Amino acid sequence: MYTTLRRGVINGLGTTWLLGKVIFPVTLIVTILSHTAVFDTLIRWISPAMGWLGLPGKAAVPLVFGNLLNLYAGIGAILSMHLTVKSVFILAVMMSFSHSLLVECGVASRVGIKVWVMIVIRLGLAFVSAIVLGRFWNGGHSQAIYGFLQSHATHPQTWVGFMEDGLEKALLGIFQLAIIVIPLLIIIQVLKDLRWIDVFAKWMTPVMRFLGVSSKSSTTLVSGLILGLTYGAGVMIQAVKTDDLDRRSLYLSFIFLIGCHAIVEDTIIFAPLGISLWSLVCLRLCIAILITWVVGLAWRVVERKTMERRRSTSL
Repeated sequence: MYTTLRRGVINGLGTTWLLGKVIFPVTLIVTILSHTAVFDTLIRWISPAMGWLGLPGKAAVPLVFGNLLNLYAGIGAILSMHLTVKSVFILAVMMSFSHSLLVECGVASRVGIKVWVMIVIRLGLAFVSAIVLGRFWNGGHSQAIYGFLQSHATHPQTWVGFMEDGLEKALLGIFQLAIIVIPLLIIIQVLKDLRWIDVFAKWMTPVMRFLGVSSKSSTTLVSGLILGLTYGAGVMIQAVKTDDLDRRSLYLSFIFLIGCHAIVEDTIIFAPLGISLWSLVCLRLCIAILITWVVGLAWRVVERKTMERRRSTSL
């Protein structure tokens, strides 16, 4: 058992260090920039496009903060605005699919996922869902009534304050990562050594087969579904190293987690906005399953045709 715990701690520390090298500088830089005119300029550029999404121009603020910082920053911006129920729900759906874009894409690149694939899928899901909801949902025109939480964002006025705020958020991000990833990888190492992972993978086989994903991805999918894309990536890094996870399963797992990750946390933190949380969960889960199944099916068709072409060429 000592060897198992030791191996789990080493894996956890190594993964935290690997992901922290992405999270720390990105969080620091973006937090500092958020206090400058750079964000104001970016928001002015994006505001005219909000009408296409069925949103007012000021909705660009939470979208920029949510994508370049994190969900908490985006929600904090929403809480400071007077928006309709429809606008708040559309923003919640968009930020569910696309948030913390720089950090999470950087983390994904450490696993071997191409950044452009992550960006296209995440922004694609966000914008398509917003356009569909904006065009076909005729309700939600009353003003949104927010819950018990309010925004408590700090507003430093000097470059020293900007730096302190950035360092605080970056260090907090690393700490939060460590206290989740290290225990998680210890638990996974114990499950592996006791061969419980094999039992769990067997239970998940029908779901994995439907999605076109290897059963070796079961632990990664559950970790990401419950804890989030960043922490799921931490588990996946170990899966790629030790379980020989194939490229198709790697991409399909991440595609599923793009659509539906941190299903508990990312849903609960939207509670202060007063929207239907069950609707948000069902929408994310259904879209994640659908897009993963479609991409997996297309991938298998392409692989089969490629193999047939190679056989015909060899003959």
